Amino acid sequence: MIIEPTSPKLLPDPLKEPYYQPPYTLVLELKNVLLHPEWSLETGWRFKKRAGIDNLFQQLAPLYEIVIFTAETGMTAFPLIDSMDPHGFISYRLFRDATRYTEGHHVKDISCLNRDPARVIIVDCNREAFKLQPYNGLAIKKWDGNSEDRGLYDLASFLKTVAVSGVGDVRTVLENYSLEEDPLDAFKRRQTQLEQEEQQRLEELSQLSKRQTLSLGSITSRLWPRSKQQ
Repeated sequence: MIIEPTSPKLLPDPLKEPYYQPPYTLVLELKNVLLHPEWSLETGWRFKKRAGIDNLFQQLAPLYEIVIFTAETGMTAFPLIDSMDPHGFISYRLFRDATRYTEGHHVKDISCLNRDPARVIIVDCNREAFKLQPYNGLAIKKWDGNSEDRGLYDLASFLKTVAVSGVGDVRTVLENYSLEEDPLDAFKRRQTQLEQEEQQRLEELSQLSKRQTLSLGSITSRLWPRSKQQ
């Protein structure tokens, strides 16, 4: 059984000047990415806010049009989003009725987003959610509610790096992380490796510069030989 999204054009047209349209679109799942459901006898069901949400929105809002696209119903998700984003960084909200239901999964079909797919990134903890466009997705680890978690800070760093680098097609980047069990950890490892390689390169340049300076000194000593009286 396949159930189509409520509209073939889920978002309005991008903003035009004099209004500002961020160059990229970020599509975020709500459950187990930003919030975690918890239940107890005392409180019943509650949703825990993940550390780093405010930083994520503040860092990325100038670079990304932020869209919450969740498999939850609007009745459940709408008040949660209101509580989570009091400053209004989120541009649009899409719920279960906007997904394409196929083979037992609610799939987010970005061909219906009315945005250039080369500039759309979906972040979810379930790969099935973006299986129609796998190289537009970043499958991060499911958040289990751990208060010490730093995943959203790592996510903000990754996404900011993509945007400030001016990547023309995000799929060329995301494809490199598509097989990683933990793409954010892989990004940190590669970042550390690049920093080490850059440090080594700078040290080699410094050593080369010193050798060239010594060589130049020997040449100038021939041009201006010391006085015999010195």
